[in-house]
Amino acid sequence: MDSDRLNVLFGVWLASRAAMNLVDGVLESCGLDGDEFAVYSMLAAAPTITPTELSRWMAAPATTVSSFIKRLEGRGHAERVPNPADGRSYRLCLTPEGRRVHRRAAALFTPALDDVVGVLTTNDEDVRVTLLQLRSAIDDVRSRRTVDGHPRL
Repeated sequence: MDSDRLNVLFGVWLASRAAMNLVDGVLESCGLDGDEFAVYSMLAAAPTITPTELSRWMAAPATTVSSFIKRLEGRGHAERVPNPADGRSYRLCLTPEGRRVHRRAAALFTPALDDVVGVLTTNDEDVRVTLLQLRSAIDDVRSRRTVDGHPRL
C-alpha cells in the first residue's frame, strides 16, 4: 500500500494486527495469546487493579474485562481481593501461579521485542512517545464521541 494514502488510524490497525500475529505466535507454547499477555502484564505491573481500571486501560467494555477475569480466575492465575477504598467492590491480582506463567511468557516475548526494536529505524523512545500521544488523541476523540462508552447518536 502506498504510504501517502495510508491514514493514521488504518496504519495503527495494520500495525496492531501484525503485532498481535507476532506476539500470538511467540506465546503459543505457553498457552497465552497477546491480549492475555497484556492483561497479565498489567496485573504484574500493578499490585492490584479494579475491573474498571482494567477496562479503561484496555479500552474495552466491562463484559470483555469480565470474560478475561473469569478466564484468569478459572486457570488459578488471578484472584479477587477486597477493595479497601470501597467495601462493595474488589481488586484483582495475579496469584503466584499467574506470576509464574507471566514470567514464562515474558521470557518468550522479550526476544521478539528486542528483534523489533533492533529493526526500527527510529529511536525506540521516540516511537513509544508517539504511540502514547496517539493513544491519548484517540482516547480524547473517543470520549467526545461516546456517552458512557456508547456511540453518540
